[in-house]
Amino acid sequence: MSLLTVDREKCKRDGICARVCPAGIIELKTKEAFPAIIDGGNEFCITCGHCVAVCPHGAMNHAVMSSDACPPVRNEWALNPEQVEHFLRSRRSIRAYKKKPVARETLSKLIDIGSFAPSGHNRQPVNWLMIYDSEEVYRLAEFVIDWMRNLIQDGSPLADAMHMDRVVAAWEAGTERICRGAPHVVLAHAPEDERTAQAASTIALTYVELAAPSFGLGACWAGYFNAAANFWPPMKEALSLPDGHASFGAMMLGHPEYKYHRLPSRNAARISWR
Repeated sequence: MSLLTVDREKCKRDGICARVCPAGIIELKTKEAFPAIIDGGNEFCITCGHCVAVCPHGAMNHAVMSSDACPPVRNEWALNPEQVEHFLRSRRSIRAYKKKPVARETLSKLIDIGSFAPSGHNRQPVNWLMIYDSEEVYRLAEFVIDWMRNLIQDGSPLADAMHMDRVVAAWEAGTERICRGAPHVVLAHAPEDERTAQAASTIALTYVELAAPSFGLGACWAGYFNAAANFWPPMKEALSLPDGHASFGAMMLGHPEYKYHRLPSRNAARISWR
């Protein structure tokens, strides 16, 4: 049974769906024919939805996503280049949070947006672990500090390079620099042998970070947290990820304590042309 069905009353047989198909499995055998999957093509479909999304007539339907189930693109909502630049330049890594939890429904919607990020071959390998309880976030941060103490004691070059002694000293003085007081941390994990997992997790978390301000939230990559999640056995045990899974990124989330008012400068882009 074919994965694709075509509404013959709507289809104009313009071949757009065939030209955009990443797997090259859609064809129009003749000018009079309607689009169809090539023999054996079902095996190579990556369920990306390009064929459904690109058809201007709403004629294409995929077995797992009908045209009617895919919302139309709202062209009137498109940002112009100046708005895009302002949006991206106004992004800040938030390291000071209000002691106020975020509604679970809001976080679920935010993570759902992250799930629309691209992944290699549309494998969508990312799984999400939301550390929602702020006390649990702090408890896990303690594991990170223990990991740092262990590296410092062993004379690890990593501890010196990342100035872990200062982080531990701050912790002992009452300043938490692991999760920065964020009430929540989300972790992206996937099978450790999945070749697309690192890039997919990084892009998905970036989607989350960029989407957060629209919900009135702030985010920041939790690098120490993620490192300990992969290298410190007590931390790995505490997280209890599924067997064979690894953490490919972690992010703090919460309501920002402060508002930023300027767009800081950055180094000029270094571009080589060929």
